Amino acid sequence: MTGLKGRRLPLVVLVAAVAALIASLVWATGNRSGPPGPGRGPMMGVVSHEQPVHNIADAKRAAARFADRWGLHVGEIMQFSKNYYAELLDRGGKRATEVIVDPGSGIVQLEFGPAMMWNTSYGMMRVPEPTGTAAIGPDQAVRIADGWLTEHRTGLPAAEPDQFPGYYTLHTLRDTHIVGMLSVNATTGEVWYHTWHGRFIQMQEPRSSA
Repeated sequence: MTGLKGRRLPLVVLVAAVAALIASLVWATGNRSGPPGPGRGPMMGVVSHEQPVHNIADAKRAAARFADRWGLHVGEIMQFSKNYYAELLDRGGKRATEVIVDPGSGIVQLEFGPAMMWNTSYGMMRVPEPTGTAAIGPDQAVRIADGWLTEHRTGLPAAEPDQFPGYYTLHTLRDTHIVGMLSVNATTGEVWYHTWHGRFIQMQEPRSSA
């Protein structure tokens, strides 16, 4: 199947797009309207940048176009061998959700896994009125992540957790260098390793407002 200007789209992009469409249709029958957010609809959909993404600056611009539709802005952005990853922040600077940018097509979409399935404000499994109180705290999330990594990714400890609605995302490290990332569900403690990124290349953190 081909996409923009005859370019072939990655299978994972197509699968995620179908999942997004189904979720959007399901939500649309639930009589809510307006942009996603706490108590609103899920942040689904795919936005095309319509040209390949060559570097972090390109990826940030593409992610920003996606974020602008929902009143969010781009925070941390990372380059991997398979895609770019970006955190989206709300107006108050809190982490809202995560997106990925396909370098070949420039397509931006909600990240697979936790961002789609665990995010209680912007994902498929949103709750009407998130309380903001996680059953599992940040320290416990690190312990859970480290326990999982000991069994499945020996020698890769977890870094400090980034909290999103309903879950935490943590970088995995080797000798203090980022290798990948995983997420911990803030209610159940379930772990989801992000297998779709490939090799970590570089990261750009948001500039301080000071």
